[in-house]
Amino acid sequence: QAMLVESGGGSVQSGGSLRLSCAASQSYYCMAWFRQAPGKEFEGVASIDKNRNTRYADSVKGRFTISQDNAKNTLYLQMNSLKVEDTAMYYCAASRASCSILGLDIRGFGYSGQGTQVTVSS
Repeated sequence: QAMLVESGGGSVQSGGSLRLSCAASQSYYCMAWFRQAPGKEFEGVASIDKNRNTRYADSVKGRFTISQDNAKNTLYLQMNSLKVEDTAMYYCAASRASCSILGLDIRGFGYSGQGTQVTVSS
């Protein structure tokens, strides 16, 4: 059974940094991070494929970096210069399809984790 487990969330002040991790039980072609703030829709944050091609939402470009360790089946999200508006539950998602086809739409990803909370205070 596919399993994704996120970790690394927490509370930081504006301008701070956090690093999220997502341990996967198996290898996937495309992995991504999504987030959902209270009362809002899911938002795609970043994706990466096996060839390390990446895609970012405009709202996080230059501040967040997605990476993966293929040997460990682990996905990361380094978040720097955090803003209050980055506060959300962050989810890891995975698919065997191409990232270029999926884009940053969570509906195309077949697997996701339980999430890890990120809270940024001013």
